[in-house]
Amino acid sequence: MKPIVAFLTGGYSGESVISYKSAITIENSLDYDKYKVYKIDIRPDGWFHETKDGKTVTVDRNDFTLGLGGEKIRFDVILMGIHGTPGEDGKLQGYFDMLKLPYTSCDAATSALTFNKRFTVAVAAFNGIHVARSVLLIKDRFESADEVTAHLQFPVFVKPNNGGSSIGTSRVNSASEELGVAIEKAFAEDSQVLVEEFITGREFTIGVFRSGGEIITLPITEIKSKKEFFDFEAKYMPGMSEEITPAVVGEDIAVKMRMAAKKIYQAFNCWGIVRIDFIYNEERGQPFMLEINTVPGQSEASVVPQQVLAMGWTLKDFYSALIDDALARV
Repeated sequence: MKPIVAFLTGGYSGESVISYKSAITIENSLDYDKYKVYKIDIRPDGWFHETKDGKTVTVDRNDFTLGLGGEKIRFDVILMGIHGTPGEDGKLQGYFDMLKLPYTSCDAATSALTFNKRFTVAVAAFNGIHVARSVLLIKDRFESADEVTAHLQFPVFVKPNNGGSSIGTSRVNSASEELGVAIEKAFAEDSQVLVEEFITGREFTIGVFRSGGEIITLPITEIKSKKEFFDFEAKYMPGMSEEITPAVVGEDIAVKMRMAAKKIYQAFNCWGIVRIDFIYNEERGQPFMLEINTVPGQSEASVVPQQVLAMGWTLKDFYSALIDDALARV
């Protein structure tokens, strides 16, 4: 009998638009001969499944089931496709843990931790991973930009502490009015703002996942943004960045990044596919971790699908591996 998969998309944040873009790629790449799949749209106004004839069915949140044609559909596994809250910050993972339903992403603790950029870099540093110096600003305690200028050297990145897709993120080159504007822009997205020192070097990103008990690193991608940095527009607008997969990079550098990526995956107890962003600083000869994305983008413009194909896998094989790995953890 085919495993019954609930494929989750949507979300409660501005990143839902990316979830819907990812959903197109994922839906077109699932093995429907192997799995019975129901797409579930998680929205602030409800959780819904749309049938082939256009009927909208509400999910029973008491046990996460669907009532269809007089039948109660119970799911065997959750395929997580929600960027941002509540799919990337641990909220849904905690809910599914209580229901004893496996899912294709990191657990509730890891998801909540990595969604908080400040906590992520602190734990990474504790585990010997190189990270940039940073300052955390809290909205109801923030007084002035002096909190930044007294502790960090410019340029800096100003970003919402909880969130992704570079929404609300700015690069600030000097201690000027520009810094205050960037802080307010980030506070518009989150009550916590992280300000990080800029690390010079080449920008790389690498997908990591677990299959058959083995941690696998995907081919490395180098990011060359046509913007000042790899912001939302550069990530999702065609032609705004050059993504070279596999990266043209010396094996000595590639080994360091693969080793760092595996170390991070293990240290944070990750599951499923994550994407880890790095800056490789040639002066130090070390990769510096920027972020961990526990539900990385899967849209046509996203990096992970490029890396999967560069590894010689099909996307169908890849998503099947993620689902099977989750089912094996039951």
